[in-house]
Amino acid sequence: MKMTLLATCCTLGLTSLTPAFAANVDISITNLSRGIYFTPLLLVAHDDSADLFEAGSAASPELESMAEGGDISGLASLAGNVGAVVNENPAGGILNPGDTATTTMDTGDLNLLTVTAMLLPTNDGFVGLDSWQIPDEPGTYTVYLNGYDAGTEANDELAPSMPNPPFITFGSGGSGVETTSSNATVHIHPGNLGDSDASGGASDLDNAVHRWLNPVAKMTITVN
Repeated sequence: MKMTLLATCCTLGLTSLTPAFAANVDISITNLSRGIYFTPLLLVAHDDSADLFEAGSAASPELESMAEGGDISGLASLAGNVGAVVNENPAGGILNPGDTATTTMDTGDLNLLTVTAMLLPTNDGFVGLDSWQIPDEPGTYTVYLNGYDAGTEANDELAPSMPNPPFITFGSGGSGVETTSSNATVHIHPGNLGDSDASGGASDLDNAVHRWLNPVAKMTITVN
């Protein structure tokens, strides 16, 4: 059985399903972008007691740390403290454009799945899936994941404001795309703007490489 759902609509599409009781699920996550990298992924199987992020709500300090610096330890601790099953860094580091990370999780009677990782290079962007209902019917399901903005930092797209890993080439001399965050809650990311001026312009990002639109990832989950 195969189903294709948009991540933003998946809850509506699965409301008729009963809570999951899947002992094991196989998960693969593919980076669909051309020039955006995912920091270490965090996958969490949980129930209603865990809510790591929610569109329209302010980001927690733990979500802010992940979205601005790729640090998933705070979110992992929050989830673990409420009995969630936590799977950290299944890619073994950075997930490059076009690459796929695979893992298996024993979800027990936990019926929701949340996924997150920072998007590089962005100021506070992250790939996210919020409390996706794990089907209780065996089969293979596909979900497309959007990029979110944590709303904690202006998207100035300037190199000094973002992590600077050696595998990303930044421009310099940008004036800044924006100076303040226009939406202080978690929301769908507008994508990088970038420009073609490596030594000036508004952005320090190359629009031929670092510009992106949603969705940014494809998740395939097999319920056994």
